[in-house]
Amino acid sequence: MKAAVFQGPGNPMSIESVDDPTPGEKQVVIAVKRCGICGTDLHGTEDHEGALPAGTILGHEFVGEVVAAGSAVAGEWKTGQKVTGLPFHSCGDCNPCRQGRPWQCSGLTVVGMQLPGGFADFVCLDTHNSIILPDSLGWVEGALIEPMAVGLHAAKMASSLNGKNILIIGAGPVGLAVAYWARFMGGYNIVVSEPEALRNKTSLDYGATATIDPTAVEDVGAEFTRITGTTPDVVFECVGIPGMIAQAIDIAAYGSELVIVGFCTRQDFFVPAAAMAKELVVRFVLSYHKEDFELIAGLMATDRVDVSAMCTGTVGYDDFAEAFEGLRHPNDHCKIMLAPD
Repeated sequence: MKAAVFQGPGNPMSIESVDDPTPGEKQVVIAVKRCGICGTDLHGTEDHEGALPAGTILGHEFVGEVVAAGSAVAGEWKTGQKVTGLPFHSCGDCNPCRQGRPWQCSGLTVVGMQLPGGFADFVCLDTHNSIILPDSLGWVEGALIEPMAVGLHAAKMASSLNGKNILIIGAGPVGLAVAYWARFMGGYNIVVSEPEALRNKTSLDYGATATIDPTAVEDVGAEFTRITGTTPDVVFECVGIPGMIAQAIDIAAYGSELVIVGFCTRQDFFVPAAAMAKELVVRFVLSYHKEDFELIAGLMATDRVDVSAMCTGTVGYDDFAEAFEGLRHPNDHCKIMLAPD
């Protein structure tokens, strides 16, 4: 099969021929129809201590159709079924796995990092970590379930959003997803801080009630108060680069809640006393649960969630390396997807 293979920091992806995956007993292989590029992919391929090794096939925002199944797979898992899934291989038998929380499994391996991911013709998935999608869902919708689940999980992990004043730092796909679910869960003022004009504008379509360009104001917290007449009850940090947690602590009001969603893979520094002086509640969140995927798929299938416009570009293998590298710089895109076929 064809795959986009990481060649090490500073080098573009190369399109190579690699071995087709073979399903285990309780696994299926899907032909990938769409796979989104995520900020985690970009972070993991930068030049730092936690960079992924050369030879990695990334991609964890995938959707496709079943083309092969393991010997113990039965029932509804049939050839041609539309499938997406959590990008994890896990034991399937421990309590976290049975509860749909494979991230907590001691035997976890991650698809798109430790195992070949969705930037390829085919990818192998655990059936216990995957869901069959309704026929009515399109490929773009299916590939957006994963990033929307990141935002849903983060929003659910906050103490409450109903009637709250909310600041979201960063309007990439995760920030947009958080804004969407904040509105869904009854947030009152939902203000997004983002320097890119197009992303700020887009956030208004995904739940934000107002936006801030942090490069145009001296104090984001003061600007939030000017816009809303109050201070934020909850601050979501959705950027994931060093220095952002310290900025979020500085912006947060006394007694407020800070939710760290941005996936920072590099060493970072902040002053604990600054958060202590404000008696902040600080929560770090990661990943999602299988129930988040199931809920989003159901809402999409019943036309209660429509985020397909979040996909602003689709490329084939020929243009994939250039598109991937282009996302490292300021750009007008929200989500670019690979369409292997």
